[in-house]
Amino acid sequence: MFTFEPAPDSEIWNKLIDMQDSIIEAFDHYGEEIEEPGLDYFNKEDGSWINRVWKTEDIRRAHIDVVDARATKSLWMMHVCCFPDINNDAPIYGFDVIAGKNKITGAFHDLSPTTNLEHELVDSYYASVEHFVPKKARELPEWAQNIFTEKMLAASNVKTDEVDEIIAIALTNLHEYFQRVNESRGAGNRDEVIAAQNFYCYNQQQNPHTPNVMKSLGLPENDVEKFCTDMLFPKIV
Repeated sequence: MFTFEPAPDSEIWNKLIDMQDSIIEAFDHYGEEIEEPGLDYFNKEDGSWINRVWKTEDIRRAHIDVVDARATKSLWMMHVCCFPDINNDAPIYGFDVIAGKNKITGAFHDLSPTTNLEHELVDSYYASVEHFVPKKARELPEWAQNIFTEKMLAASNVKTDEVDEIIAIALTNLHEYFQRVNESRGAGNRDEVIAAQNFYCYNQQQNPHTPNVMKSLGLPENDVEKFCTDMLFPKIV
């Protein structure tokens, strides 16, 4: 049973929770929070599991998911994903991080193309990560290679000196994403964008690591299976 307790202090956790707050502030600033059917079950009042969704005229779904198991498992996990509207050929914004008390064990960030491989936001993303070379990069599995760019930020065993840089890159790109996604409003073919976004969701659903980590954090197995199938990367039907 997952129970929430006061968390021990950690410089890295504090930085990441400040980032979480900044992301929510950005979502509030640019968008309107919405209630998705069934998502309330996975949004706990004590903050142990947070799931909230926003939308704008040009972003159909901006989702933040946080599992706070610092006190019980010495781990903290966050997932952020923004999907453009289906008439917009902008990329998909993604940022995922899982961290122990003294290091980030995994950090992943990308602006993943949908139907326009040369979208200006993708070019801008490439520029933002050009000078970031993590000390230990991760080799991506096939499902990830199907959807992420060749310059996806994928790092493990990230110590304090790199945490600030990763946070700055992800937050800067998030603000630019919200500010510029309207530039390609109407540029996407609806059927092609839907197919591309569903392809992204399908491949994300092939990732066995996410549900395994969530279960290891103490979340009930049935809840995790339903969440990862229906709520984390829901396909457009």
